[in-house]
Amino acid sequence: MKWKDYIWPAIGLLAVTLSVWLLYKELRGISLDDVGDGLAAIRLHQWLLAALGSVVAYAALAGYDHIALLHIGKKVSWLFISLCSFTTYALSHNIGGSVISGAVIRYRAYGSKGLTASEVGILVAVCWFTFVLATIVLAGFVLVLEPSLIHRYIEGTPPIVAFAIGAFLLGLVALYVFCSWLHLNPLNIRGLAIHYPRLPIVARQLIIGPLELLGAASIIYFALPEAGNPGFITVLGVFIASFSLAQISHAPGGLGVLEIVFLSGLSDMDPVGVLAALLVFRLFYLIIPLALALVVVLVFERSQFAQQWSRPLPVDIDTKPPDPA
Repeated sequence: MKWKDYIWPAIGLLAVTLSVWLLYKELRGISLDDVGDGLAAIRLHQWLLAALGSVVAYAALAGYDHIALLHIGKKVSWLFISLCSFTTYALSHNIGGSVISGAVIRYRAYGSKGLTASEVGILVAVCWFTFVLATIVLAGFVLVLEPSLIHRYIEGTPPIVAFAIGAFLLGLVALYVFCSWLHLNPLNIRGLAIHYPRLPIVARQLIIGPLELLGAASIIYFALPEAGNPGFITVLGVFIASFSLAQISHAPGGLGVLEIVFLSGLSDMDPVGVLAALLVFRLFYLIIPLALALVVVLVFERSQFAQQWSRPLPVDIDTKPPDPA
């Protein structure tokens, strides 16, 4: 192995260590009983709405793969796409390094449907870019609609700066749409040619990508206490910041990174209530999907094993029957 292979695992470990230390300093006055009380304070309808948010998020994630397959011109059944996407994201969100781990899982799954390694590489790139595009779109809208949100992380910054950043991000999205409309030459990344998606596919990206992030953010929003709740736009902005940094850190499940950034962004709320909402998010977005994904993987691998053993043995055509005596 080369030294480059250790970079992201080392960064992930450092991010987890630093975040856990900061989280300990932030929450050292909170006991397990306090956290239990915070979870008990979440009402039944909040649990149901949070669960619905998780369903919306993972349904949209299946759309990521569908968009990518449309782009490369491959037809795969919706059921297989949904199961593959669900398994990929449920595992990669927990493992960390979502692009790399997701590529391995997708290659194993879509390879059984006849996709080549280069096609799977393009599929992974399109899915990754759809997530980045969704993040830019929502971050741009949040900063334009609520520019004072930047004060939660950078005090003293004029709101006009946040508004300008938001407008710039939305301008980048408009430029991407314009380039797609012009049918510009493909991007070449390490010999892999990635063509600009057609406008109908871009439209799907701009709908499904943000829908996934809205669903994921709603899990936390619905689980937060009403007292001091700043509203969905603010919670969405804090979620985008925390979730993006958690992804960049490559920490397994964004452990510690997600919590410390989220608590910092909602520092005016009761930390017990915020922590309880984050635990609900981990339950519905990480833990339960992981358990279900492991079942899907076992069933898939069992079916692949059964198919291999059910194939007839190859016949040696050069072998001649014995001469009659």
